[in-house]
Amino acid sequence: MKKIEDLKIKIFADGADKAGMLEMYSKHYIKGLTTNPTLMKKAGIADYRAFCKDILTMIKDKPISFEVFSDDFAEMERQALEISSWGNNVYVKIPVTNTKQKPSYALVKKLAEQKVKLNVTAMMTLTQVRDVAAVLNPSVPSYVSVFAGRIADTGRDPLPLMAAAVEIISLVPAAELIWASPRELLNIFQADAIGCHVITVTNDILNKLNLVSKDLTEFSLDTVKMFYNDAQKAGYIL
Repeated sequence: MKKIEDLKIKIFADGADKAGMLEMYSKHYIKGLTTNPTLMKKAGIADYRAFCKDILTMIKDKPISFEVFSDDFAEMERQALEISSWGNNVYVKIPVTNTKQKPSYALVKKLAEQKVKLNVTAMMTLTQVRDVAAVLNPSVPSYVSVFAGRIADTGRDPLPLMAAAVEIISLVPAAELIWASPRELLNIFQADAIGCHVITVTNDILNKLNLVSKDLTEFSLDTVKMFYNDAQKAGYIL
């Protein structure tokens, strides 16, 4: 089994808690960061612009993605251009469609032509991957984010789709494929095995990295001890 240091895939920390983001930023194996409006809402962020700009005073040398949050493409464009102006390491997350299921391909193409670094997000089909790849600027760095974890939530194996997406994205020189929304640590190794470029990982999964290659007999004993100790602490009797 590979060690984390031996993996080719880049691990990006996914979150919106400032302390957690900065902690992960300090780790040598974290190559970038992402967030989204849902994570920011859960973290209690009230001022979107102020939060992003504050984070960027401390994170300047690793890529970080911030998402637009309008449902109107003209307003998405305005937001994207402002977000892009905040730093050279900033990528703008554009959802693959708006809430009315109208594709954002024209907007992606327009922004890509203006050399905005993009992270096209919320994709779950190969058709979406192909259509996005067709409008990206081949010379401008970008991410194509496929929500493999959500695909798995539907009972489908995401591996074949993600492997096919790797092939599609290989035709766009400056683009990289993201395995988004992983559900377990194993997904990092699966994504690496198929040649995926990036995986976005939340802190709860990242905190399990110390378990990589752990002896399973020892892990079994740890589990037995956990059950025993918790029963003792609870004062259970029969």
